[in-house]
Amino acid sequence: MPRAVTTLLQESARVGLCALALFLTIFAAHAADPTVVAVPGNPVLLFGAFDLAPMGYSTDEFFVSGIASSYKVAGGQTPDGHWDVASAESAPYTTRIVVVRPADPRKFNGTVVVEWLNVSGGTDASPDWNAAHREIMRNGYAYVGVSAQKVGVDGGPSLGGFGTPLKKANPERYGNLNHPGDAFSYDIYSQAGRILRGPDASKVLGPLVPKRIIADGESQSAVFLTTYVDAVDPVAKVYDGFLVHSRFGPPSRLDGISMIGDPAMLLEPAKFRTDLRVPVITVITETDLLGGRLPGYYNARQPDNARLRVWEIPGTAHADTYTFGAGFIDSESTPLSKLAAAWEPTDKILGSQLAKPINAAPQHHYVVEAALWNLDRWIRTGHAPPKTHPMTLTVGDQPGQPPILVRDQNGETQGGIRTPWVDVPTMRLAGAGNSGSPFAMLAGVSEPFDAATLTRLYPGGKSEYLKKFGASLDSAIKAGFILPADRQEILDLATISYHGPH
Repeated sequence: MPRAVTTLLQESARVGLCALALFLTIFAAHAADPTVVAVPGNPVLLFGAFDLAPMGYSTDEFFVSGIASSYKVAGGQTPDGHWDVASAESAPYTTRIVVVRPADPRKFNGTVVVEWLNVSGGTDASPDWNAAHREIMRNGYAYVGVSAQKVGVDGGPSLGGFGTPLKKANPERYGNLNHPGDAFSYDIYSQAGRILRGPDASKVLGPLVPKRIIADGESQSAVFLTTYVDAVDPVAKVYDGFLVHSRFGPPSRLDGISMIGDPAMLLEPAKFRTDLRVPVITVITETDLLGGRLPGYYNARQPDNARLRVWEIPGTAHADTYTFGAGFIDSESTPLSKLAAAWEPTDKILGSQLAKPINAAPQHHYVVEAALWNLDRWIRTGHAPPKTHPMTLTVGDQPGQPPILVRDQNGETQGGIRTPWVDVPTMRLAGAGNSGSPFAMLAGVSEPFDAATLTRLYPGGKSEYLKKFGASLDSAIKAGFILPADRQEILDLATISYHGPH
């Protein structure tokens, strides 16, 4: 073949490959912009036993469709969290997002909290909306809940086995949803966040223009966010900060295998990568630290750094009376007597009788609110949240036994974020030690002190208790772990809830 013809064919092939590469780049960019369709009517997602409209918030649901990618990691998901990933397979999907936003745009504070909805109960749940909704609404955040995982849409392995996935809860409304599996959940979550700054942002948020987007998730969702932070965030670069609430030691798998469906497939515990792109706060309860069904966070402990804060809260359980009851009635207008009654320890949850009353520690809820506030300020101003000491552990008695929390003479855990519920206690609070339900391992215990113990601690009766409680509360507020906006409510609840000698 003449050299000129050969050269011409080679050049044509090169141009063709360049054109193909350009086409694929354009296609990938187009595929990364999902379509968004508003869905009239009420979404299947429990936000509480109160109407959000009188509180100045609207609720809307949207179906999101696109092409999602899974990821492959070079060298595996190593314990140091420094994972380099690349896109692997792709698959079409249709899922839903639920948007809760201030009806008056003048009340919007510029921050959208995007919760990775939790599916541990076999259905979509919004535990961090439950934990932090009072802070979200009083300070004008917008909120987006994302059905990122397949169990929430189609059903699958769950902890309780009683939840109803979307397609079964309302087949007519959700029958066309299509989730290709949890290997694609990470990119689905990225695309949900990307919508809020994309061409469809006004369709979803109306007149609101976000300045900050916070990724948020609790429990299983926090485990997925751990993997997202270590593997996906460095390449996706969607979120401005992460609130990782109640993670355990292991991360979720990038291949989509369920940690609940096959615990034998759990990965080794993993830290957050040390070269974090954006600020991360992780909130850890006693249950999370020691573990239960999953190995505890103590296996992945690491010191704070310029973009990481670890807040460990003594006296707390993974789920508590606020999770299972008080949070659902806690609107800004709930009578304090009713709220105090909902805070009381109970040994019945979700239709199950437990061996002991579950954890009734208010500090969990109030510290999560402070974590959100601090993370938002950190992103907005660069002012880093306060640091705290970890909870105190000691080595177990037997070889291979997990460590044990070190407790004071009242049975309260030492170290961590100090609050009046452990420094001025009326009951022993712990994150483990219950049974009688699949959720018991997460619910901890409350053991109210008898009259003799309360008299020993507070010989001056209720007035002495409230004086010490108030001083401890003010210390926690000054340290930055409880918000001043919650002070009066906390004092009022303490006044109502004290059952010792007067």
